Amino acid sequence: MVDVRRPRRSTLSDVAEAVGVSKGTVSKALNGRGDISAETRERVLAAVSELDYRPTTLPASISARRSLAVVFDLPASPYILGVLQGVLAAAAAAEVDLLTCLAPERASRGHRTTAREWIADRQVSGVAGIIGLTLSYPDGLIEAAHNVDLPFVIVDPVDTSRRSMVSVGSSNWAGARTATEHLIAMGHERIAWIGGPESSGAARDRLYGYQAALDAAGLTVDPFLVRSAQFAVEAGREHARELLSAPEPPTAIMAADDEIAVGVLATAHELGVRVPGQLSVTGFDDTPQAAWTTPPLTTVHQHLEGMGAMAVQTILTMADGGRPSSRHIELATSLTVRDSTAPPPPQTVPYSLSPASPRPGTM
Repeated sequence: MVDVRRPRRSTLSDVAEAVGVSKGTVSKALNGRGDISAETRERVLAAVSELDYRPTTLPASISARRSLAVVFDLPASPYILGVLQGVLAAAAAAEVDLLTCLAPERASRGHRTTAREWIADRQVSGVAGIIGLTLSYPDGLIEAAHNVDLPFVIVDPVDTSRRSMVSVGSSNWAGARTATEHLIAMGHERIAWIGGPESSGAARDRLYGYQAALDAAGLTVDPFLVRSAQFAVEAGREHARELLSAPEPPTAIMAADDEIAVGVLATAHELGVRVPGQLSVTGFDDTPQAAWTTPPLTTVHQHLEGMGAMAVQTILTMADGGRPSSRHIELATSLTVRDSTAPPPPQTVPYSLSPASPRPGTM
């Protein structure tokens, strides 16, 4: 009779023996205790990774029900809140607990020691996987999670060179192209673009969609009209001021997200430029604030809650040993047309700018 046995799981004692410390010291390292040296903690975490050690016992409150960790940089962002709402709803439907946490400091999260410690803390918490929401510089954390077989899914990754990661996003290229085509169909030719950071894959795809629509219409892209910035209101304010103060201002400004678009609308109001009478403005995301701007914002609708729900479904599939249907999952976008876009004014002479002009409205 053939004796077939499963490979023996590494134990806490194996880790302690490999490092040359006590089991209590290994436990302290895994639990983030501060009464051991950084050098010892690093050696323990390296041994844990090499031996593929996983805790076999967890507190009853953790082991009785699975949990996921969701991590982000900017919890106050309307975009993040929209995606997080979808994550919460999907986790509740799947009867999975959700742990929300901030990532390590950006300056240190790329360090192997920091990444290993952070991931080890999530393991000790008993999470089945980690969802990163537009997390910048995630490569160190993704690698550390991969080394201990902890599933990691990113929603709209930023600042990453890791092409093998699993991510969830929207059809950014198609969304931006549709919005540009909407403006072209209205008669706009001088269309400016204020994009997101160049390190953002989503921002790049949106820029390419804008450029593709102009190219298909036979319109030349004026480099002066193309800007990149952070996804922030202030970025929209600053770039809009330069664009609208130029000798040949654009008749339309496209923003890579709703936050930038809000900044564009604010500057147009300050300068007395009427929207959409003299300037059309579009955004991207369709966050709740888009319906409450003055005038209400035409924007590309992303199914933010759907992206969050898809991230939960994907991470649970991976936690159960399955493979996601694709390493990059894209949800469809659509254009929500409101009152911030209209045909360009018939005259081509520059408008007069006045910081004290009345509140902008429709013509």
